[in-house]
Amino acid sequence: MEDINPIYHNPFGVAFQWKRNTIKDVRKIQIVFRDTGLLLTRNELEKFQKNIEYTMSSNTPCVDCNQHDTCRSLLLDTPAPQITLAMNLKELNAVQDLVEGTLFQLNLDSYLDKMCDGQDD
Repeated sequence: MEDINPIYHNPFGVAFQWKRNTIKDVRKIQIVFRDTGLLLTRNELEKFQKNIEYTMSSNTPCVDCNQHDTCRSLLLDTPAPQITLAMNLKELNAVQDLVEGTLFQLNLDSYLDKMCDGQDD
């Protein structure tokens, strides 16, 4: 944990930034869940959030299927157009919470930095 700055986590995954990274990657956010790690810019994270929303709204469970909660029939596009993740509904909800919680924390940190900028301690 000494090499990372944690941003947000839930039982499904974690989001953080590396302390020691290359100059071009220092602002990127590492999202890790299941067997997947994505290193994303803030814009890519926002695009991923939109992809999650689209997947949730455009997919309905199979009518006669009793395993729709555990069946990985939902295809979630990542910001990398060549990578799509197969997920079940529970995983999709968990990754949605992870991404939204991460964006919320990043926005809160940014807001607090602006509010505290120029303040004397």
